[in-house]
Amino acid sequence: MATYAIGDIQGCYDELMRLLEQIDFGSDDRLWLTGDLVNRGPRSLETLRYVRQLGDRAVTVLGNHDLHLLALHHGNSRKLDPTLAPIMAASDRDELLHWLQSRPLLHDDKTLGYVMTHAGIPHVWTLKQARQYALELEQALQHADAPEFFQQMYGNQPDCWHDELTGIDRLRAITNYFTRMRFIKADGTLEFKANGGLDTAPKGFLPWFEQPRSKPLKRHQLFGHWAALGFNQLPGITALDSGCVWGNALTAVRLEDGRWFSQPCPGNRTPGE
Repeated sequence: MATYAIGDIQGCYDELMRLLEQIDFGSDDRLWLTGDLVNRGPRSLETLRYVRQLGDRAVTVLGNHDLHLLALHHGNSRKLDPTLAPIMAASDRDELLHWLQSRPLLHDDKTLGYVMTHAGIPHVWTLKQARQYALELEQALQHADAPEFFQQMYGNQPDCWHDELTGIDRLRAITNYFTRMRFIKADGTLEFKANGGLDTAPKGFLPWFEQPRSKPLKRHQLFGHWAALGFNQLPGITALDSGCVWGNALTAVRLEDGRWFSQPCPGNRTPGE
């Protein structure tokens, strides 16, 4: 039995199938997915259906594109990307999106020594706090008021964490740290516009994983979201979004021994779209 962590699929179902064939994914193996299963790629519906039917063999955390799809499902009037239209029209839409909405924001495995989120865990949170805040948002997503949350989910404020945050401001901040974070200040302030490589940090900001922590996280972090990093292994972190949807690759790492596998992708979007 092996555990494979795979970066953002974003509807690139065919490339996912080729990658699973390459690693000889078997019935006893497991998948960890960094979120953003959908959007931009051509086969988001098939991707959702496949991951859901894997049951307990697959763990996926929620990414910002997954949350965007859920917001549309709950009546938010934001623009519908054409690649999401087949999901919205599917006969099994309600079942698929009920399943998606019940996915976690954070997956922690003490035995393997890894913790997985979509965008990372900021240096201003301990692992215990991150688990607590993830649970807060997960409970909100399961509450009867979840549609109200999705109406107010979007926005860049508050852009800095404070323990006294409450209500929608608190939930929006948790959402943004877990699913949109790239560059961050020492005080925890997020920057939402820059999405380039490590050398493109705005003045006063650093990549979130370069900010010193007051306490070690005691886990190796797996995350996606930041395609400009590509597949990148640095002390304490593995970046897994290798930009399949942009014509680069879909990457898997076998967690038991660190071996990685790459599936070239033809690309379904042009940067800037």
